Amino acid sequence: MTIDLLLGLQWGDEGKGKIVDYLTKQYDIIARFQGGPNAGHTLEFNGIKHVLHTIPSGIFHPKATNVVGNGVVIDPVIFKKELEGLDKYDVDYTKSLLISRKAHLILPTHRLLDAASETAKGKAKIGSTLKGIGPTYMDKTGRNGIRVGDLEFDDWKDKYRQLADKHQAMIKFYNVDVQYDLNELENEFFEAVKKIKTLQFIDSEEYLFQAIKNNKSILAEGAQGSLLDIDFGTYPYVTSSNTTAAGACTGLGLAPNRIQKVFGIFKAYTTRVGSGPFPTELFDKNGKQMAKVGHEFGATTGRPRRCGWLDLIALKYAVEVNGVTDLMMMKADVLSGFKTLKVCTGYHYNGKEISHLPYNLSADDLKPIYKSFKGWSEDISKITEFDKLPQNLKDYIAFIEDFVEVKVKIVSVGPDRKETILR
Repeated sequence: MTIDLLLGLQWGDEGKGKIVDYLTKQYDIIARFQGGPNAGHTLEFNGIKHVLHTIPSGIFHPKATNVVGNGVVIDPVIFKKELEGLDKYDVDYTKSLLISRKAHLILPTHRLLDAASETAKGKAKIGSTLKGIGPTYMDKTGRNGIRVGDLEFDDWKDKYRQLADKHQAMIKFYNVDVQYDLNELENEFFEAVKKIKTLQFIDSEEYLFQAIKNNKSILAEGAQGSLLDIDFGTYPYVTSSNTTAAGACTGLGLAPNRIQKVFGIFKAYTTRVGSGPFPTELFDKNGKQMAKVGHEFGATTGRPRRCGWLDLIALKYAVEVNGVTDLMMMKADVLSGFKTLKVCTGYHYNGKEISHLPYNLSADDLKPIYKSFKGWSEDISKITEFDKLPQNLKDYIAFIEDFVEVKVKIVSVGPDRKETILR
């Protein structure tokens, strides 16, 4: 029996989808434990690019079972489009994709509420993806939500109508101009529900209990990043779920002592989509070069990502919060061509030098303290062995390992699953 956990250590977009896809052959079950269609996991192989939002990233491996856990929120419309995108690749998801009955559904009015709430905030908006994630989790904690298991009962549409009517009253309360045709949105929603009902619904915690008893290996897959965690992220510029290791326990029904390895994924630099503090953000040619070479646009939103140097204070914080055992560095190839690289090793904050993540990361007087490294000019995308990487890159990695006290076990040198160096 093996239960490992894989999650992002920054503000999302670290490359989790590629690594899950790369590791899937070692596991029987890939299980998503939180988030929803605000996530975008990009996989590339055989010259084809795939973006998944809710479906676990092991779906392209015929021997893997993929579980959407109870901690996930599902938009049937987006889910249906994802399934249709798999059809051309002959993926038999009716057998390999299982959905927890306890997962909550995103209604059309959840998306409308999201848009109304964000519009009402004006300049104080948090950069929501407007996918209805926040309002859905609010209904979950408010004990008003509709779950996948409800679709198996004859009265689920009555429950839907009651909640949708409540949402419309809330939208009016915001007093903002949100134009919509609910009849059109509902027709699309009900058609998508028909598609979802062709899949297997399971009592996911019981399914996983039995899998553990039968010595199956499980990889729990997270979405977003640790710095977007509702408790431990840069609040309020965060998502609405627990993106850290604790979320895997509540999002799948796994006991903490069952989890063995915790794989933490980070980029060789730092990016962020939307609003929120970003101490190492760059506004110069270096930041523009990272964005251009790294194709830094959100897989879900299409929005350009803000780019900056690697923040080791934030990375170490995420390592400690999650109990990371193995690090995986992504997009090392993007830094090829930089004469000098920098990493943040501390902050000037309130007149002092500190080496931890403070409560107020948005403070005007918070400034990063940098250490500089020599860069490298070689194209590393075809290198397959760690020892053959440029010495300056190996020095860069060694410093990161010493700082956060965890070893880097995988170095990604390109987007394809083949462009991955395992140490």
